[in-house]
Amino acid sequence: MIKRALEQKLKYAAKNYPVITLTGPRQSGKTTLLKYVFPDYDYVSLEDPDSRKYAYDDPRGFLSQYRNGVIIDEAQRVPDLFSYIQGIVDAEKKNGMFILSGSQNFLLLQRISQSLAGRASIFYLMPFTKRELEGEKPLELNTADLKSRSLNDKFDIYQSIYTGFYPRIHDKNLEPQEWLSDYFQLYVQRDVRSIINVGDINLFTDFVKLCAGRVGQLLNLSYLAADCGISNMTAQRWLSILETSFITYRLNPYHKNYSKRIIKSSKLYFYDSGLLCYLLGIKKPEDIRQSPYKGSIFESYCISEFIKSAYNRKELPSLYFWRDSTGHEVDMIIENGQNLIPVEIKSGETFSSSFLDGLNYFINLSGEDANDAFLIYGGKQKMKYKGISVFPSSMI
Repeated sequence: MIKRALEQKLKYAAKNYPVITLTGPRQSGKTTLLKYVFPDYDYVSLEDPDSRKYAYDDPRGFLSQYRNGVIIDEAQRVPDLFSYIQGIVDAEKKNGMFILSGSQNFLLLQRISQSLAGRASIFYLMPFTKRELEGEKPLELNTADLKSRSLNDKFDIYQSIYTGFYPRIHDKNLEPQEWLSDYFQLYVQRDVRSIINVGDINLFTDFVKLCAGRVGQLLNLSYLAADCGISNMTAQRWLSILETSFITYRLNPYHKNYSKRIIKSSKLYFYDSGLLCYLLGIKKPEDIRQSPYKGSIFESYCISEFIKSAYNRKELPSLYFWRDSTGHEVDMIIENGQNLIPVEIKSGETFSSSFLDGLNYFINLSGEDANDAFLIYGGKQKMKYKGISVFPSSMI
């Protein structure tokens, strides 16, 4: 089993909270991780019809079976259970009693906030990060972390992007796009239909592929809805489903008004680069180099590594982008306390000083320290150019 970064944090939380909640996309390894970290706990999945019926019909009787620690998978399937769990943990005042997991983020966290606020420690388990696969500690949201890294000349960025990071692909050495095709079809059939009433699944699939075609772009829901032939309200609802099931995320603009012409629309990205490649119809790693989406795919991959790494440190990612209406842009702004770290991302494999134009403009405008800024690019050389650090993608 490939070691997960959250392992020690889960153990620590179980000693200090009565309830642990682990959410994340399907097939991100939640059940495997929990059974490994808590081998002495009982395990029950509410996907199982008999267990779900028992929990629904007799929640007290169901929970009375598990007084020495239990992992309850897909806990959101029986919403009333949370109120009974609250009563038990308040009465017994023991830590580590219940480990709840689920792949429908909105439904699970809604129940936690209603019944278990203050009693539960919440974790997010995403697909692997690059560093987890390499057996290293999580990427930190600062320049110092990258400066301390050594070069990895053997890293194949396009193979990594194409394969993606879902655990089963790596554990079983599966052909990525075949597995991702099955994954996406099951996701649409199971999760989407269980959350909303989608009359035309093919139309929803078209919507997701249209989202993939807009990766890294400013999000315009009206155009997206029109291209798919649905209403703005439907587009908003469907996009929310993609976000709460950890398929897509939105990067919001940084709001400090350095310029009155600042852009206020968010950008759309995908958590997993392999799934993004599947949705864009990319058939092999080398096709990414020739794809018109190359830059956007590379950008989505890099930003998602920072987001997943933040979750692995049990932090909510404080990441943004900055852009004004004249076209000046910084791909990622890391908010680190009172400091801002501007980051540019370029897929080009040959460094050009023009890669730093957006960073230099932002630094001059904001007064941030150039030594904190950095560029991630598709090449293999680590350098410093006029105070700004330049890092190959192998170092994130």
